[in-house]
Amino acid sequence: MWALAALLLLAASNGKAATLEKPILSLHPPWTTIFKGERVTLRCDGYHPLLLELRPISTLWYLGHLLLPSHKKSIEVQTPGVYRCQTRGAPVSDPIHLSVSNDWLILQVPYAAVFEGEPLVMRCRGWYDKVVYKLHYYHDGQAVRYFHSSANYTVLQARASDSGGYQCSGTMRIPVESAPMFSAKVAVTVQELFQAPVLRVMGPGETRGAGHRGVVLRCETRLHQQKSDTPLQFAFYKYSRPVRRFDWGAEYTVPEREVEELESYWCEAATATRSVRKRSPWLQLPGRGSPLDLASTTALAPQAAASAPGNKPLSFRKPPVSRSVPSVTSVPNTTSAGLQLPAGNARTAGPPVCAAPTPLEQSVGALKPDLDLLLREMQLLKGLLSRVVLELKDPQALPEYRGTPETPTSHLAVSSGNPETSAVGS
Repeated sequence: MWALAALLLLAASNGKAATLEKPILSLHPPWTTIFKGERVTLRCDGYHPLLLELRPISTLWYLGHLLLPSHKKSIEVQTPGVYRCQTRGAPVSDPIHLSVSNDWLILQVPYAAVFEGEPLVMRCRGWYDKVVYKLHYYHDGQAVRYFHSSANYTVLQARASDSGGYQCSGTMRIPVESAPMFSAKVAVTVQELFQAPVLRVMGPGETRGAGHRGVVLRCETRLHQQKSDTPLQFAFYKYSRPVRRFDWGAEYTVPEREVEELESYWCEAATATRSVRKRSPWLQLPGRGSPLDLASTTALAPQAAASAPGNKPLSFRKPPVSRSVPSVTSVPNTTSAGLQLPAGNARTAGPPVCAAPTPLEQSVGALKPDLDLLLREMQLLKGLLSRVVLELKDPQALPEYRGTPETPTSHLAVSSGNPETSAVGS
């Protein structure tokens, strides 16, 4: 009887373990780089079988592909490498890469993933906790923070832009103050907490309850697997005006009178503290005149928006979208400068299909005679000025004016009419 109960318990336990999630491996203290000779503690948290089972082995430990002899829930290690753990029936945990350094200065960063909106803390540590002076922290080669002596560098709310390579430098008194020393570079990645949301129209079979008068919109996003229990709030906007402020519901019903303006809507998803905020693109719908497929209409993001910091409101309007290109059959008889043009000179040809003509292109034909006349007069005026300057510099340079007190204007035309001459009396 007891044997049968033990077998049933074993079968039930194995059935439960078959669907278990992988265990969580943690590091204490929580730094991935240590000095040579130091020890850290690894802990494996997950499902552990009951003692009534026939084989009460609870935990397996791996260093690379090598199986370690310990079966305890936590172990102390000092050897560099990649560590993993596994509980019976569950998958292998995510790895932790432990580095051991023999340098004077090391930069210690968290072993666990850092997500958007969470604090990012790193520590520049001297050999066996010697004080580091004139301490600089660098991000991708640029100095980001200075301290007089040993201190941690903290980013209160990490963003995706905080990812990259970090390094620190400083001096130590061993026994006198040393030259500046640099740590090895360490790569840091800030994980995305949730994807940029997408606003879509829900189909008739997807809405809960009955009696919806209007169209139901849903703001959809996806949390990271490790943060699937993070609560999110949603807000809905029509252009830059909020139609529903942040709330826990991810759905909004558009009134019937505004259904024709669905393309002017977008939504925003955020954490409860607003430390991470992301907006959706504008709602995309089929072209006007085609049937609206509510079940399959989704918003395809032309450009995913980045996180909006803090509680700063987003204010902008959607650019107008032209649904058709009107053809131009005539141009006005008056230019933008007020020049009156004869009606017969107006162009009647339509513009190219791909682009509307500009006002300059529309009136270039009508202005051509006036432009030609203006160019001729400018050329005559240029010649007049050049002769005047030449005569002022050297009166003997122009043979035809020797002994003649006439000015150059007596031989040049200044308008399209008959030339006028004037003589200067002596």
